[in-house]
Amino acid sequence: MNSSQVDDCLRRIGAERPQRPTGRALRELHLRHLRTVPFENLSVHLDEEILLEEEWLLDKVTGRGRGGFCYELNGLFGALLAALGYEVELLAARVYDDEGRLGIPYDHLALRVRTVEGDTWIADVGFGAHSHYPLRYAERAEQVDPGGVFRVAEAGPDAAGVRGGGSAGAGDLDVIRDGRPQYRLETRPRVLGDFVTGAWWHRTSPLSHFTQSLVCSRVTEDGGRITLSGRVLKTTAGDGKRETREVETDEEVLTVYRERFGIELRRVPAVRAVPTG
Repeated sequence: MNSSQVDDCLRRIGAERPQRPTGRALRELHLRHLRTVPFENLSVHLDEEILLEEEWLLDKVTGRGRGGFCYELNGLFGALLAALGYEVELLAARVYDDEGRLGIPYDHLALRVRTVEGDTWIADVGFGAHSHYPLRYAERAEQVDPGGVFRVAEAGPDAAGVRGGGSAGAGDLDVIRDGRPQYRLETRPRVLGDFVTGAWWHRTSPLSHFTQSLVCSRVTEDGGRITLSGRVLKTTAGDGKRETREVETDEEVLTVYRERFGIELRRVPAVRAVPTG
């Protein structure tokens, strides 16, 4: 990522270029990203191509003002952080479902980030409702965040009785939010191309929650969240007050995308049937 592209990314999230790659600057970049770049899966239902390549991601997020899902958002955010001087590693994770079962390999992409002070963080701007700030990678006590109470814990054996990692202290980690595990993080560094199969599966499989539903969501300035799920608009204020309403017309749906998420669409996306055979 060259200097001009860095400026474009920073402009997209409304952030100044940090003088040094510090933890404080990382927290600011993380929060600004969550407030401005939506977590969304609209490409899945608009028959749009999804490529895990830096130039393509730059065009989508900074050029076209779109968002994306984890591979796109964390992939590009990681490239931005690296260009700003942070040490960045891409980590693979498997997401827990509501029954506590782990998803596919390369189910999710998160970032391990080291700052100039020597601190290491888990940065994740691509999980939807999650922490507003990076989580301390080595901290095992509770970490209180506007998005909930988080804990990073050493993971136990998986369903096959296997522990991840090949040596002591290098095993998988569970990221837990409000007492419920969110995803199991592998500690071996990956490259963006490793996630192509996971992205393809989530874009095409009838078992993927991304093919089953529409979502567009971001953190609001008051620390709440606004989400458009299909035609249902949900707003949660920073104080926890919630409002839900149905968006009735196509014109109004497009207006919500434009005015609340900064996304210009020519047509309303709709969940499309995915072949099961």
